[in-house]
Amino acid sequence: MKVLAAMSGGVDSAVAAARAVEAGHEVVGVHLALSRMPGTLRTGSRGCCTIEDSMDAQRAANVLGIPYYVWDFSERFKADVVDDFIAEYSAGRTPNPCMRCNERIKFAALLEKALALGFDAVATGHYAKVVTGASGALELHRANAESKDQSYVLGVLTAEQLAHAYFPLGDTASKQLVRAEAAERGLSVAQKPDSYDICFIPDGDTKGWLAERVGTETGDIVDRSGAVVGSHEGAHAFTVGQRRGMRLGTPASDGKPRFVLEVRPKENTVVVGPKEALAIGLIAGSRYSWAGLDPVASGLVAADGEAFDCEVQIRAHADPVPASAVLDGGELVVTPVQPLDGVAPGQTAVIYVGTRVLGQFTIDRTVSAVPVGA
Repeated sequence: MKVLAAMSGGVDSAVAAARAVEAGHEVVGVHLALSRMPGTLRTGSRGCCTIEDSMDAQRAANVLGIPYYVWDFSERFKADVVDDFIAEYSAGRTPNPCMRCNERIKFAALLEKALALGFDAVATGHYAKVVTGASGALELHRANAESKDQSYVLGVLTAEQLAHAYFPLGDTASKQLVRAEAAERGLSVAQKPDSYDICFIPDGDTKGWLAERVGTETGDIVDRSGAVVGSHEGAHAFTVGQRRGMRLGTPASDGKPRFVLEVRPKENTVVVGPKEALAIGLIAGSRYSWAGLDPVASGLVAADGEAFDCEVQIRAHADPVPASAVLDGGELVVTPVQPLDGVAPGQTAVIYVGTRVLGQFTIDRTVSAVPVGA
């Protein structure tokens, strides 16, 4: 194949590109410039797609002997990921920018350009597998390395995108093996730390970053009965499940800590309550997609409207939870066997059947497993 290797400057993408070369493919490396701040530098494990990362990717491409380019996707990244992040928080939801980046940048904008230039596939360093199922259709599956599995953040991929996705690390048993292989290949990124946190907020201060862009506005903090128990300077600074930083003036009657249960941006109100009330018995969303065949075509149900057994995962590193799912009136509704903890609208729920990623949806609404009067 003619493969475009997306090289972030990390060890995973460098080894993925190396394996693509070793497999005999015609490989070209590309680094995505996602920020137009020329002074952006990496701080330890914080941040990615920086100048330093671009240079690391260049050095890896030189070792592999492949052409290397830097493509400016900063405007698209700002519009589709950064601005979306701000809008979601402003609407009281908790977005996942990594999901949006995979959906709209790496496997939409990048893949679109790659196909236009005659490439057959885009290779990345994600730990996940694309396999051919019993029906002959492509399926997205978890990686062999369970602790590094990244199929969750790839749950947004469609059948068409899977046809052009190439994940050379999917069968690798551990990250340690990837680092050892990088060292053997003479790649300088062999021991480079993994990046974490939000790439465009490298100092990790999401609250301060949002305050600069959204502003502050005093509002009420209320309990589940609607009684005012405190005030805040901006609802966007709160996320479901948060405990600290609320400075409540009225203690709970039972003396126990209170947690953020809901953010209501239109009212500029934050709802707090006991930890038990974070238990969620149902999640649902209308913005869903299938990573390959849908439940009917997969034979899980005879028709839409019938429930099927699955597992649901609501965070990248969360444990999957057994559940039942059903398409009901244009909404994908999932009922977990055991309540989920601290789920917020805006999060992504990924549906699995065994190791296979069936699809995903953005959570629009949740139903507490604990009634208000309980």
